[in-house]
Amino acid sequence: MNIETLIISANGTTTKQQAAQQFAEDIVQGLSANPKRLDSKYFYDTTGDGLFQDIMNCPEYYLTNCELEIFSGQTDALANLMMADNDEPFDLIELGAGDAMKSSYLLKYLINKGVDFTYLPIDISSHVIGLLDDELSKNIPGLKFVGLNGEYFQMLKKAAAISGRRKVVLFLGSNIGNMAVEQAESFCRELRNHLSPGDMALIGFDLKKNPKTILDAYNDKAGITRNFNLNLLTRINRELDADFVTAQFEHYPVYDPESGACKSYLISQADQQVHLRSLNRTVNFQQNEYIFMEISQKFTLQQTKDIAINTGFIPANYMFDAKNWFTDAIWVAK
Repeated sequence: MNIETLIISANGTTTKQQAAQQFAEDIVQGLSANPKRLDSKYFYDTTGDGLFQDIMNCPEYYLTNCELEIFSGQTDALANLMMADNDEPFDLIELGAGDAMKSSYLLKYLINKGVDFTYLPIDISSHVIGLLDDELSKNIPGLKFVGLNGEYFQMLKKAAAISGRRKVVLFLGSNIGNMAVEQAESFCRELRNHLSPGDMALIGFDLKKNPKTILDAYNDKAGITRNFNLNLLTRINRELDADFVTAQFEHYPVYDPESGACKSYLISQADQQVHLRSLNRTVNFQQNEYIFMEISQKFTLQQTKDIAINTGFIPANYMFDAKNWFTDAIWVAK
C-alpha cells in the first residue's frame, strides 16, 4: 500500500471490554432517568453506520449535499484558508470522520498539491476506522493516515502526543448540532483547551431555515431515520440480552423554530416492561412515555460567531452553500 497507516485504539486490547461495560452503564443510567433518555453516540454500531449512510442519501436530508457542495466546489479556498500561508507540515484531524466522503475532496487536493500533512480521523466506531483505512489506501495514494478509535477529547490528547505539529480540526456534518447551544459552547471551549494558539477548527453548522424543510430531514418518507433510532433498541437487545419490542415504539421528531432545536423521541405505544437480562434489570414504560433520543440544533450565523468568541477562537471565515442553508466556519485558536 502507498498509504502510511496506523490505527490507535483508546485502551489497547481491553478497549472492547471497557466499551461494553460503559455501554451497559450508560444504557441503565439513561433508562433509569426521569425522563428516560439514550445517548445518540450509541446509534453507530455496524447496522447504525449503514443506516446513517442511507439517511445521508435521503432526498429530505439536505445537510449532506449542502456541505458536500462546499467541499467539492470550494476545495481550493478551504485548503488555502487552513494552510494560512504556512508551508509547515500540519495534522488534519477529523472528529467523527464517518466515511470521509466530504473531507476526501480536501485530502485529494492537498495530496495533489504536495502538501505535507497527516490525516488523523477520530471515530468511536472501530468499524468506521477500519473501513476508512481500507478505502483511503485505495483511493488516495500517498496519504499519511493515523486512525484514532475512541472518544474525541481522549483521542485529541493522543494526537497531541503523536506530534507537536500545528493542528487543523474538522468537525463536519453539523455534528455540533448534536448538542444544545449551551452544550455546544462547552464543547468548543473544551476543544480550544486541546489546541494551541494558531491551531484551527473548521466546524459545520446547519443554519436556521424553513421549519418544514428542517423537520422533513428528520422524518423522511422512507422511514430510514425511524429505523436508525429504533436500531439502538435492537442493539440493546443484542448486547444486553434485552427484550425491547421495537414495534411498540414510535419515532416522533419535533422542531421548535424559536430555539432552533429539532428533537427526536421514541414513544411507548403501551404499558410494558423491558428486561435487560444480562444485567438483571427491568425497565417499566407507561403508554405514551417517551425516550429522548437526540437533538439536532440549528443556529443563526451570529450564534456561531458568539460561540467562537466566547470559547477562545477568532471567527476567521465562513463558507456557504448556494442556498445559504449551511456554513463551514473557520476559526483560529487565540
